[in-house]
Amino acid sequence: MKKLTKVLAMILALTMMLSLAACGGGASTPAAPAETSSDAPADNASEAAPAAKEVNVGVAIYKFDDNFMTLYRTELERYFKEDLSKDGVKYNVTIVDGKGDQAEQTNQIDTFIANKVDVIICNLVQSSSASTVVEKAKTADIPVVFINREPTAEDLGAWDKVAYVGADARQSGTFQGEIIAETPNKGDMNGDGVVSYVMIMGDPENVDAQYRTEFSVKALKDAGIKTEELFKQRGDWDQAKGQELANTALTQFGNKVDVIFCNNDAMALGAVQAIAANGRTVGKDIYLVGVDALEEAQNLVKEGGMTGTVLNDHIGQSHTAADVAVKAIAGEKLEKNYTVDYVKVTK
Repeated sequence: MKKLTKVLAMILALTMMLSLAACGGGASTPAAPAETSSDAPADNASEAAPAAKEVNVGVAIYKFDDNFMTLYRTELERYFKEDLSKDGVKYNVTIVDGKGDQAEQTNQIDTFIANKVDVIICNLVQSSSASTVVEKAKTADIPVVFINREPTAEDLGAWDKVAYVGADARQSGTFQGEIIAETPNKGDMNGDGVVSYVMIMGDPENVDAQYRTEFSVKALKDAGIKTEELFKQRGDWDQAKGQELANTALTQFGNKVDVIFCNNDAMALGAVQAIAANGRTVGKDIYLVGVDALEEAQNLVKEGGMTGTVLNDHIGQSHTAADVAVKAIAGEKLEKNYTVDYVKVTK
C-alpha cells in the first residue's frame, strides 16, 4: 500500500511539473510578430480624401492697369477659388494681361487652347477680334464667355458655346445724361440756354464708348435740352489722357464749357485735376460725370468734386461671368446675353 501511495505521489508531482512547464513557455518565448499586409484597409481616420476634380479656366484681360478691370479680375478670381471651388471641384484660374495689344492677346488665347483649358473668359482688346477668338475656340471645342466688351450679335451667334456677360452701355450713357438733366439748371451752368459739353471718349472702336457717347447726349435732347458739342477726343480709358484732354478743352473754350462727359471714371479723375488747374469748381461753374463708380470717384461725388458717376457693377458681372462659365463647362444651353444693370450715383 505504501509503495502504491508513493507511485501515485510521483505521478502527481510529474503531472504538475509538466503543466507548469507548459504555462511558463509563453512567458519565456517571445510571440511571433503578427503578419501585416499592404492590402489591409486603413482605419477611417487615416483614409485619404478623394481628389477634387480640377477645372482650368483661362481669363484674358485687355490690360491689367485699367482701374475697373483690376476690380473685376480680382473679384472673378476670388469668386472662382473661394465660392465655387467646393463640392469636389477645384477651379484653377489663369489670368493674363493683354497689355492693350490685340496680337498679344490672340497669342494668349492660342496658349490657352494649346493647354486645353476647359473654358475661356475673354475681355477683348478690340471688339472686332471676337470672330477670330470664336473661330479658334470652336475648332478646339472650348466654350468662350466674353466680358465687358460686347461682340456683335453675328459673332455671338456663330456658335452655341459663346455668350456675353456685361452691362448695357446705352443705359450707362443714358444715366449720365439724366444726371445732368436733373441738376437745378439742367446742365446749363453759364445760363446761355445751351448745354455746351466736352466729350472724353474711351476707345472709339469699343461699343461701350460709342454707346456712352451717343446716349449721354441723347438723354439731354430727349429731355428737351439744347446741346452743343465743343470738343470730342479719345482718351483710351486712361487717367493721364483724361487730364490732358480736359485741360486742352478748358484752355480752348474756357467758361463756355458747361459739362464734361467722360466714358469712364479713370478719365474723369484726370478731368478733376484739369478742372482745378483751370480755376473751375465742380457744382459751382461746371459739371463732371463718369462711369464705373470707382471708390475714389464715389468719394468725390459725396464731397462735391464730381457731379455723379454710374455704377458698373464689377461684383455682379464677375459672378455672373463665372456662373455662365460653369454652365458652359457642364454643357448647359447658354443664352447669348447676360445683362447686369447700371446704377446712378449722385451722392
